Amino acid sequence: MPSAEKSPAPARPNSARRSEASRRAILTAAFDLAGELGYAKLSIEAIAARAGVGKQTIYRWWPTKGAVLFDALLMLSEGPEGDAELPDTGDIEADLKAVLRATVEELADPRIAEPMRALSTEIAHDPQLAALYAERLDEPVRELKRARLRKAQQAGQLAADLDLDVAVDAIWGPLLNRWLLRTGPVTTAYTDAVVETALRGLRAS
Repeated sequence: MPSAEKSPAPARPNSARRSEASRRAILTAAFDLAGELGYAKLSIEAIAARAGVGKQTIYRWWPTKGAVLFDALLMLSEGPEGDAELPDTGDIEADLKAVLRATVEELADPRIAEPMRALSTEIAHDPQLAALYAERLDEPVRELKRARLRKAQQAGQLAADLDLDVAVDAIWGPLLNRWLLRTGPVTTAYTDAVVETALRGLRAS
């Protein structure tokens, strides 16, 4: 008599997939709540409730709400697979203006701007978070900026002996400083003027 066929074993739950789903739910909740409530009222309890997880799940991955918000903004900056780069049409002035105009649009969106402002304040008071920000977000983004300026330098559009780090600060620094300190309106007219003024000093003579 032939033996009965065995039923297939139940599939094991994919713990990695489940963990990633929980992680993204937590980060999305943190980002949304920071925009809705403001950073001062943001709490691990509120994030856990919105994400549908326990507080200990959050504390297992992040020590503070500032660290959660940092990863939330990092997730927001994640693009499609492949190396990111700044636009390169061959016209460094037009490309830089396009990049800063896009930044102005982001900073005008409270859903993005408020979490970013909160994170900036937290970084100023948390050396560990500041180091994490520098390593995982600021330096990779700075290298993208340096890479675009380096191409312009190689094309003879910028001075050959230009200090690229100083150039990055000269182009992007005024916008971020004005936005963070609220010293004036953040407009595309302002960023266009910043680019034009900076390039007058950075171009090859």
